[in-house]
Amino acid sequence: MYFKDKRILVIGGTGTIGKSIVRYVLHEKPAEVIIFSRDEFKQFQMQNEWDHEKRISFILGDVRNYERLAKAMEGVDYVFHLAAMKHVSSCEANPHEAILTNVKGTYHVINAALANDVEKVVFTSSDKAISPTNTYGATKLIGERLMTAAEFKKGKAKTTFASVRFGNVMGSRGSVIPLFKNQICQQKRVTVTDRKMTRFMMTLSQATELTIKALKEAKGGEVFILKMPVILLGDLISLVVEETCSKQQINTEDVIIQEIGLRPGEKMYEELMTFDESLTAWELADMYVLPGKEVTQYSNAQKAKQQTYSSADQPQVSSEKLKQLLHKEKLL
Repeated sequence: MYFKDKRILVIGGTGTIGKSIVRYVLHEKPAEVIIFSRDEFKQFQMQNEWDHEKRISFILGDVRNYERLAKAMEGVDYVFHLAAMKHVSSCEANPHEAILTNVKGTYHVINAALANDVEKVVFTSSDKAISPTNTYGATKLIGERLMTAAEFKKGKAKTTFASVRFGNVMGSRGSVIPLFKNQICQQKRVTVTDRKMTRFMMTLSQATELTIKALKEAKGGEVFILKMPVILLGDLISLVVEETCSKQQINTEDVIIQEIGLRPGEKMYEELMTFDESLTAWELADMYVLPGKEVTQYSNAQKAKQQTYSSADQPQVSSEKLKQLLHKEKLL
């Protein structure tokens, strides 16, 4: 087992993906899993939830504080860096705060890992980092570049750095599905930017497995990108309205769907990979890999097709398949 007797630090470990990673790692009998986050209340909730698990410890701190972060990494083998300002609108309204957390915080993670001889660090990025039109995406792109640069400039240090690129994680805190359901039940109204918008979607289990796999497989400086289905926002809204109304005994005709237009920084589509990135990318069964070091081949890999990987021109999942996927994840 990969994590047996290891010490793992999960930065942002009280979030949806963080908690999922903690559950996964605990199955492999680590020596300790350390939760590092700045939210005291969420740590309190998680402590109560896991009070039976003696291998979990908690450190209250912020990635903006290098000294606190460096102290948390003492004796740590692996680091999952999940902490970030994630909401597009919040980052647009507070760009300097987003830079402090998403850029400077990531820089602190890198330096703390090098100072403590951490074995591997994986950073969670976003498809919004590709051709970014908003502050959030721009900070995630810089985060990826910092991780790759750290690999090339670490000298004789042993730490391996890599990134993973996510789409929208269904059911995560702040995702649109719980928001839509609440709007339907409380207001009988759903506000949506544009029904023709397309997005890459992934399940929580996919996000967790991708992050774990990236850490295990990383050779240095890579960006791992999960192959994700594309959904049409209009299909998602129709399905959530139909299922929620059925369960809550609400007439679907009473629910108003209001289009409000794109918010500042939003795009009608997202991209997983640019054309230029595809020139050097490897394709695996479940993901693409943008190599960092001069890695000539990954096991069971072939060169990726040379194209832009955009949600605007990828096949969309059918409404029936989307329904099955949401039911499987218990989101409806």
